[in-house]
Amino acid sequence: MRQGAGGLLRQAPRLTLALMLVPVAAGLAGTIAPAFGLGGTPGLQSFRALADWPGLGAAVRLSLVTGLAATGLSLALTLLILALLPGGRIFGAVLRLLSPLLAVPHAAVALGLAFLIAPSGWIVRALSPWATGWDAPPDLLTLNDPAGLALIAGLVAKEVPFLLLMSLAALPQTDAPRRTMLAQTLGYGRAVGWAFAVLPALYAQIRLPCYAVLAYSMTAVEMAMILGPTRPPTLAVQIALWMADPALAERGRAAAAALLQLTLVLGALALWRTGELVGRRVLLGAAARGWRGARLDRLLRPLTLGATALVLAAVGVGLAGLALWSVAGLWSFPDSLPQTMSLRIWREAAPDLARHAALTLGLGAAVAGVALILALACLEAEQRHALSPSSRAMAVLYLPLIVPQVVFLPGLQVAALGLGLDGTPLAVAAAHLIFVLPYVFLSLSAPWRAWDARIGTVGAALGASPGRIFWRLRLPMLLRPVLTAFAVGLAVSVGQYLPTLLIGGGRVTTLTTEAVALSSGGNRRVVGAYALLQMLLPAAGFAAALVLPALVFRRRRGMRAA
Repeated sequence: MRQGAGGLLRQAPRLTLALMLVPVAAGLAGTIAPAFGLGGTPGLQSFRALADWPGLGAAVRLSLVTGLAATGLSLALTLLILALLPGGRIFGAVLRLLSPLLAVPHAAVALGLAFLIAPSGWIVRALSPWATGWDAPPDLLTLNDPAGLALIAGLVAKEVPFLLLMSLAALPQTDAPRRTMLAQTLGYGRAVGWAFAVLPALYAQIRLPCYAVLAYSMTAVEMAMILGPTRPPTLAVQIALWMADPALAERGRAAAAALLQLTLVLGALALWRTGELVGRRVLLGAAARGWRGARLDRLLRPLTLGATALVLAAVGVGLAGLALWSVAGLWSFPDSLPQTMSLRIWREAAPDLARHAALTLGLGAAVAGVALILALACLEAEQRHALSPSSRAMAVLYLPLIVPQVVFLPGLQVAALGLGLDGTPLAVAAAHLIFVLPYVFLSLSAPWRAWDARIGTVGAALGASPGRIFWRLRLPMLLRPVLTAFAVGLAVSVGQYLPTLLIGGGRVTTLTTEAVALSSGGNRRVVGAYALLQMLLPAAGFAAALVLPALVFRRRRGMRAA
């Protein structure tokens, strides 16, 4: 019996990788078929219909520009924070403020920024009484601008916490403090010395997360629907609109556009890779010339602090605006604050809010639980059988994050229709698992592998079986990272928009799908209520991850490893 369980555990990594690879491959096949008319009249009619769409050129340009700009800015700010701020109270404060933003769904961040920068938003309201004299919202394109600047800002605000978390997990493998100190003793400035000594080793660890950010930034749907241009929208948004169109003829054009989107992402990744090689040559050339850059810190440190503060302030004030709108009574322009407060919206929307919140929480908890079990099985198999994930395995793990959702989800939607599973919570949960599992594994792997294996050796010497060591030593001591990984999975599931929309067929509605749908209606009070509740569910998960271990180990602090 134990041998059978051990054999099953050994197969856990393969099963997990199959769960990543098979749906993506099946979805791609289901997208390619209608694009080329397979199953009907073969041909290129779908691509001709796509070429006839007048907004194609602008949509392609928006996808490339917003994706590359948002990824470049996010990575630059993350690296500057790591290079210039560690070692002081400011760095600790930045981490405490940025980390919670990882739990905030993309749609909530976008809605908060929209309420902040809109022509009738808080920025204009704050300036109007004494700077502008406006008594009506100005005719300004601060939101949904044709250049996609608002979308880029929203993407940067959401992706910096993710890249920072991935970088912090990888930093212990780079010996950063010693390398930085050695560079400074040789006369290098902090930023330049860190770039020469630490960046090459760090970037090798976070290359795949950067690719995932680039792929998402080019193909984001919910953030682009709220912040991005509308005439035309980004290519990913247009694909989603064609997929939701009741006319079946649009499915072929959507599939053709999805393949074009995949080509764009692959081209952008190739361009990014070229940029990596150029950047490497530049760094090597600067190091060979002996450039120290000691004075550069005086310019970059204030710039880094200012950019970080701007991101935190924009997101924080925007989210506060969501909460305020949800309880606002009369709030006329240009008043900075509502004249009255009321819970009327919460009372009127309570039945719908409760129903959508229950479904959202149920889906998220179930998916995060399954993902956590699979991640634990994989990591325990690594430890028991001396396995080590290869670079190919890590690439497969990141596959659902790198291959755009709009490319393979339409194919999965067709497969769900064929199996009669579309529009069911089970199908939506299965689609969520594809995207939740990589985040859960990545958030848990570093603390799990860092556990002191000598504790297990002592347990084995005392006669404990591998299973007993797992249940009585490793798992209790790593309770906080385990619960944090579960909270990350819950947050990712709560924020899923496109999988819920397509696989759910409009019959499975969560807080996220409702918030995005309501965002175009203009009722900020209702949108604020949905977005606030959408934020509270992941926040409750992370709060539990902090509180429960403290309660469990209040008399056993020596058992707490992380």
